[in-house]
Amino acid sequence: MTQTFPVALDFGPNQGLSAYLQAVHDAPILSAEEERELARRYSEQEDLEAARQLVFSHLRYVVSVARGFVGYGLPLADLIQEGNIGLMKAVKRYDHSREVRLVSFAVYWIRAEIYEYVVRNWRMVKIATTKAQRKLFFNLRKNRARLGWMKKDEVESLAEKLDVDADTVREMESRLNGDDVAFDIDPDEEESVRWRAPAAALADSRNDPGITVIQAHEAKHRTRELSEALDALDDRSRNIIERRWLDQDGKKSTLGMLAEEYGVSAERIRQIEKNALAEMRSALIT
Repeated sequence: MTQTFPVALDFGPNQGLSAYLQAVHDAPILSAEEERELARRYSEQEDLEAARQLVFSHLRYVVSVARGFVGYGLPLADLIQEGNIGLMKAVKRYDHSREVRLVSFAVYWIRAEIYEYVVRNWRMVKIATTKAQRKLFFNLRKNRARLGWMKKDEVESLAEKLDVDADTVREMESRLNGDDVAFDIDPDEEESVRWRAPAAALADSRNDPGITVIQAHEAKHRTRELSEALDALDDRSRNIIERRWLDQDGKKSTLGMLAEEYGVSAERIRQIEKNALAEMRSALIT
């Protein structure tokens, strides 16, 4: 049986999308420690309340990703709902023991779910969207082989007969005569044809402001934690770690070089390095 999470927010006939977006915007942002604890509770205890809090706090990122797909004529609300499914799948599969924030892991599941929805529902050519267009569609389809592209007087005559304007007739005729375009890019096609593929217009989220801010925050947090872990070492251990692993010039000192400098064996330097790395690892995990 598929397990679902009791996400508190939803939008329907009695709640507008704007109210949902406001509620999502006001959702609390979890710290790395809070996120890890909630993920642990869900993983080890199957605590659905913990899963709900994880999902709730990340709904804003679903909205951010979904906005990148609004150019396909699909409702933003539907895109968000599909993205929420991807978020729940991500929470279910998230490994809290890894040093990766949930948003970095979940964004791929969110985007994949929305992408699949777009592929299932979007069409380059949409016809018969209104009652008048449906009537016009069947008349044009019946006469298409005989008429080919209609002349101005034929367009006006048919428009008057069906009680629609001439522009509607021309638009529907253009749709009927237009070629279908594959969603995915065919690498063998000429450049002039390839750019028309809808997949070529999918949003590029590499520079998404929300993700960029999260990544910058994580980088700053990791740098601070590394600095604190280094500060906890004695001077000799810290110097060895910096010379072996953190040299800005990329010139890694060898065990022999450090052994000669400190007047000990290379094996002793290796042991000091190993112990220092273990201390740092323990400090970073705590």
